[in-house]
Amino acid sequence: MADAATSVGPRIRTWRQTRGLSQFELASRAGFSVRHVSFIETGRAQPSREAVLALSEVLDLSLRERNRLLESAGFANVFRETPLSADEMVHMRGMLQSILDRHLPYAAIAVDRHWNCLLSNRVASQFFPTLISPALNAWNKNILRGTFHPEGSRQWIVNWPEVEWHLLSRAERELNSPEDSVGAALLAELRSYASASTMADSHTAPRPGDILLPLHIRMGDLDLRLFSTIMTLGTPQDVTLQELRIETFFPADQESERCWQQNFGE
Repeated sequence: MADAATSVGPRIRTWRQTRGLSQFELASRAGFSVRHVSFIETGRAQPSREAVLALSEVLDLSLRERNRLLESAGFANVFRETPLSADEMVHMRGMLQSILDRHLPYAAIAVDRHWNCLLSNRVASQFFPTLISPALNAWNKNILRGTFHPEGSRQWIVNWPEVEWHLLSRAERELNSPEDSVGAALLAELRSYASASTMADSHTAPRPGDILLPLHIRMGDLDLRLFSTIMTLGTPQDVTLQELRIETFFPADQESERCWQQNFGE
């Protein structure tokens, strides 16, 4: 039997507070009365399977978190989780690799929910290791650690304060889950590398222009102004696929285009 801290009511309350919603706001958006939501959170009422899914939708929970909420309410998982390495994912892996390869001659990678690199195109596997100390050995492991670590790519990023805020803000939103010990440990590590000013500002809401991340990299003769975008798969019903992120990089001006072609071109 689940203890009080891991039962469905306290989990819903924790997520509601994490999302900054009042009981009234959560109830109104889910189509419930405030009394019913209050009873669910305190354990005086047991939510139905449909109620758990409705509240999960309003709370904007990932498929993984929706499964956890269902389990804590005594229901079976709704959304499956299939490792990308599984045989039934061979077609999807091929499609993802094709997307990355079609982005050549520019870098593109696919990462999981903890920003571990799962797939990359040929140029990405050349580009990223040039920015990271060999002693760190972070390439093909964790992109965030390979960026934030003092021996990582941050040492070559001219606009590091801007990049640091952008990435730490994303990490705060994506890794700050009470159910994810791996994500929490990674977030704590990133915070230990971050500046105090960025830490204080990292909880602010995303800005309209944050969909694009500008990068200015200067390393010896390598001087690149890039921008990156992150794409997700639309309405997936598998946990692994929902958590997948595809990050692509583009030169931001003609000089950077020429520099890229000279160093990483076909």
